[in-house]
Amino acid sequence: MSTVQISAADVNKLRQQTGAGMMDCKKALTETNGDFEAAIDYLRKKGAKVAASRQDRESNEGVVIARSSEDGKRGVIIELNCETDFVAKNAEFIAFGNAIANEAIQANVTTIDELYNLELDTENGRAKIGELVIDKTGKIGEKIGVSKFETITGEKVIAYIHGNFRLGVLVALSADAEGADEAGKDVSMQIAAMNPVAIDKDGVDATVVQREMEIAAEQIRAEGKPEAMVEKIAAGKLNKFYKDSTLLNQEFVKDSSKSVAQFLNGVKKDLTVTAFKRVALGS
Repeated sequence: MSTVQISAADVNKLRQQTGAGMMDCKKALTETNGDFEAAIDYLRKKGAKVAASRQDRESNEGVVIARSSEDGKRGVIIELNCETDFVAKNAEFIAFGNAIANEAIQANVTTIDELYNLELDTENGRAKIGELVIDKTGKIGEKIGVSKFETITGEKVIAYIHGNFRLGVLVALSADAEGADEAGKDVSMQIAAMNPVAIDKDGVDATVVQREMEIAAEQIRAEGKPEAMVEKIAAGKLNKFYKDSTLLNQEFVKDSSKSVAQFLNGVKKDLTVTAFKRVALGS
């Protein structure tokens, strides 16, 4: 047991440095004889223990942050999760998500493992994101973690956040043309609202095509149509699927008289989408 007198000022100082609770700080200083560095380690170890004990908890709340690089050639989306809506709306938690996304775009990493090894500035110096996630878990008392991390590159990458950090979109256009920023935002809103499965029919997975054809065929047979007509009618239903579910073929939400492809071609001839990512919170 500590023989050092722990003052309220010491406890408050440690609390300011770590963000941990008052009683946790007092106990950490008591257990470490007033050694601030050792007390910080004590709190971090406590946080790690808390993190381990919460691995079976559901963490479906949080924030989705989308960010593009200064040159507009790269983009990232992260989903930083917590357990409750109360924590997800906390300004400090949102700032932590923004800091992670900013560092990810600066460092040009491509995996969550690489992301967790990046360092952020803290009041106590630089620390790895993975360690800070554990610290936040200990401080907040909820399971915290990055569950999704997506990246894209392109000639013009636009990032869009929808619904108070509930959904993020990245879209890459084929050229950095005049009006590309506004067009990219419009297309990002289209992706957020309509959730396309691919850019065009060539990007649809073969298993999805097969499933859609099988479903269509069963529907047609159930309607009593002759077997000789099944394949032709199913092909028509598949084309309808492409129109409804692939980005460039969808009706443009801001002007249903044209498709997304036609809208982009009106911004600049042959302007198109080369890649996109859509991350919805908890999905």
